Amino acid sequence: MKNLITCFVGLLFASTLFAQTGKVYDILSLKSEILKMDRKYALYLPPGYESSERSYPVLYLLHGGGDDQTGWVQFGEVLHIADKAINEGLATPMIIVMPDANTGQKGYFNSVKGDFNYEDFFFKEFMPYIEKQYRIKGEKQYRAVAGLSMGGGGSFMYALHHPELFSSACPLSAATGPVSLEDTKDFLERYFTKDNTDEQIEKYYHECSALYLIENMPVDQVKSVSWYIDCGDDDFLYEGNCLVHIAMRKKEIPHEFRTRDGGHTWTYWRSALPEVLKFVSQRFHQY
Repeated sequence: MKNLITCFVGLLFASTLFAQTGKVYDILSLKSEILKMDRKYALYLPPGYESSERSYPVLYLLHGGGDDQTGWVQFGEVLHIADKAINEGLATPMIIVMPDANTGQKGYFNSVKGDFNYEDFFFKEFMPYIEKQYRIKGEKQYRAVAGLSMGGGGSFMYALHHPELFSSACPLSAATGPVSLEDTKDFLERYFTKDNTDEQIEKYYHECSALYLIENMPVDQVKSVSWYIDCGDDDFLYEGNCLVHIAMRKKEIPHEFRTRDGGHTWTYWRSALPEVLKFVSQRFHQY
């Protein structure tokens, strides 16, 4: 019996010792001509990346308001969670990219006045740079987007604006955007500027409201993305996510909708990330 216990402990130690680990870099940057500034980003490279020559699928993982590119690294524990999911076979090895949307102006969209166009930067500069710099499979099937809160809103809009680019989208506790033109006017005055024209208000509503886009886009385009929506039952953004869920049900758009016990907290988002990694991995394989 003693020898069996010794062997078991030895095997456990060996498996722990040789468990593969990925790497995280959280102060990388590139120069943006569109934004006229350097932009930071963080990066997770999966176990075996440096010793292989294969290309990998990619997940763009967006942080929330008040955080930066280090949010998912520092508070979200992306290295530990992704390593565990990959080593246990729940997720496929993937590259995870975490851009900074909290420098200069906050947010993932183009500004109302057109003077800080972050979304243009993301699609015209950031994504092409990342997918050239790292060994990333560049087809829609192997690209996903996810994020929390403000980044959940970014996940919704990026996948709705460019359904041809993403196989799956996973908004967590998402800011789903204004539900009407009047709501848009109040939102812009509260968080941005008060001198917006009617044309600017309407443009923002049409581009940054998940409800408006779902109700007005061609249904086949929305259906071409696999959706995983998750929001805690104590979250202040719960109603907006439920409205999106109902709108998708009415349009018969397939999607996963999760409501779990919890609020707008990192505890909730850390518990959501393994399921996100599993969900996007299934779409990488089965699109």
